[in-house]
Amino acid sequence: MCGAEIAAWPQGVQRVARALQAAGHAHAPQLLDDAARTAQQAADALGVAMGQIAKSIVFRRKGDDAAVLVVTSGDRRVDEKKVDALVGKTGRADADFVRARTGFAIGGVAPLAHATPPVTLIDRELFRFEEIWAAAGHPHAVFRLRPQDLAALTGGAPVADVVVQAP
Repeated sequence: MCGAEIAAWPQGVQRVARALQAAGHAHAPQLLDDAARTAQQAADALGVAMGQIAKSIVFRRKGDDAAVLVVTSGDRRVDEKKVDALVGKTGRADADFVRARTGFAIGGVAPLAHATPPVTLIDRELFRFEEIWAAAGHPHAVFRLRPQDLAALTGGAPVADVVVQAP
């Protein structure tokens, strides 16, 4: 990844690319032809299983107004009661809150390079896969990683059971 290549990308993707470089991550962001605002859209664009998409869900912690980032498998739904049990009572975060705290728009929230570091939880269901993909700061950008890389890239975020159990 060269400086000129990075400079041509949207600002959020540039932040993610620099954070990945600084962490020594092997894979740079990739720009997709179409937006991948949902896990299904991303999976279709990449030709992978929906569960391989690491979707970033942001909640608003009620006690201190902190952003709570839950990075979960694309084929799972977050169980808010489980999240609350781990981090305190949370509520929905609107688009303005998400952009202000993360620096990213909904649909492109990366698991790293946030404007304000969030409280982060990693869904253990991601570990079903050898390779996963996460948003890279823009709805058209993603990057490849292993589930094990998430903890390092997010500053040591814990792996937890945070999803509704599949039938």
